Amino acid sequence: MGKTIAEKILSNHAGRDLKAGDIAICDVDFCFGQDGTSSIIIDSFRKLGVKRAFDKSKFYMIIDHSSPSPNMGVSAIHKKMRDFAKEFEVGMYDIGCGVCHQLIPQKGHVTCGDLVLGADSHTCTYGAINVFSTGVGSTDLAITLASGKNWFKVPETMRVAVTGKLPKGVYSKDVILHIAKDIGSNGATYRSVEFYGDTISDMSVDARLTISNMAVEIGAKVGLMEADEKTLKWVIEHSRKEPRPVKADPDARYVAVKRYDVSKLVPQVAKPHAVDNVADAESLTGVKIDQAFVGTCTNGRLEDLEIAAKILKGRTISPGVKFIVAPASTEIFLAASRKGMIDIFVKSGCMVVAPGCGPCVGTHNGVLADGEVAISTANRNFKGRMGNPNSFIYLASPATVAASALEGRITDPRQFKTRLS
Repeated sequence: MGKTIAEKILSNHAGRDLKAGDIAICDVDFCFGQDGTSSIIIDSFRKLGVKRAFDKSKFYMIIDHSSPSPNMGVSAIHKKMRDFAKEFEVGMYDIGCGVCHQLIPQKGHVTCGDLVLGADSHTCTYGAINVFSTGVGSTDLAITLASGKNWFKVPETMRVAVTGKLPKGVYSKDVILHIAKDIGSNGATYRSVEFYGDTISDMSVDARLTISNMAVEIGAKVGLMEADEKTLKWVIEHSRKEPRPVKADPDARYVAVKRYDVSKLVPQVAKPHAVDNVADAESLTGVKIDQAFVGTCTNGRLEDLEIAAKILKGRTISPGVKFIVAPASTEIFLAASRKGMIDIFVKSGCMVVAPGCGPCVGTHNGVLADGEVAISTANRNFKGRMGNPNSFIYLASPATVAASALEGRITDPRQFKTRLS
């Protein structure tokens, strides 16, 4: 019987043949924590009594969730992280560098065929570049930091085929919301999901990262894609590490196969308070919004900012709407500035904040008031996600968010058809 991508990567890192359901100790290529999880990583690591990291080049901490610090407590955690990084000579990306899930692939820390653990649930993002990457708890991450290893149960794999040319105004975010609606928020729990099809092949790497990022929103442990020419070109441009692409065998075993023809898909929106509570944007045009947000590890990349900027150019957002933009990294911020996007955002009435998670986690920027409604490019919309359980969050593509900000209500971006890519 052939093997899936997950079975092959875990076998390669265990040094023995593995199949779904097996449990093995595997060598880990890279691991990291962010400011919401690193404090416990540090405490757990110290309790182990070890004197050094297994490989100081293979661990980083990133300050992105509360960047810059909003209060004294968070400032103490940030200082704790900086002190630990200095003491153990491990890597650190400080405030303003960006979101962990943008920085790690962008800075070349991971490559095709790697096994990566992160103390953050959206670590599955790098599956788009053929990396088995998954989130774990802080204590598990501390074990990996000390030993370079961790235990894994090899997941069963679901195959998802996405075909058809995307209509104008429909993007990868719409695709993954459409999939989430069908599979459900728990439909792929502890499974590996492999994404295939000409729709995926036609997407940029930026767009693919959006798909894999939200694999965890259907319960998946990883959201993997094969490495094609686009992937390899992107990885070689960003990393000095030698890519080791992994493909599933033709006779690999899948527990389920899902097929989606997206040639007639329309812009999608996830309604409160669940990511699989999805409807067509055109059916929600009566919903007024108080806040719009473009950014996060899901949609804060240059391509995403460009989509929003094209719609906003020369226009002003609706009175009473707060529009926050958070580039996913310093490099993206600078590139957007060079291309004139930051100028467009500011002139249209947006507020551009420091590269990082921004309002997504609800710890500082853009906390909502009681009863307020936000439309966001983030990946989660459960109660309290943006800092207030009495608010309402809708999830959509950068195009839908920008169009909605201009109109002051949820808006199908196809009405701006001359500005859509």
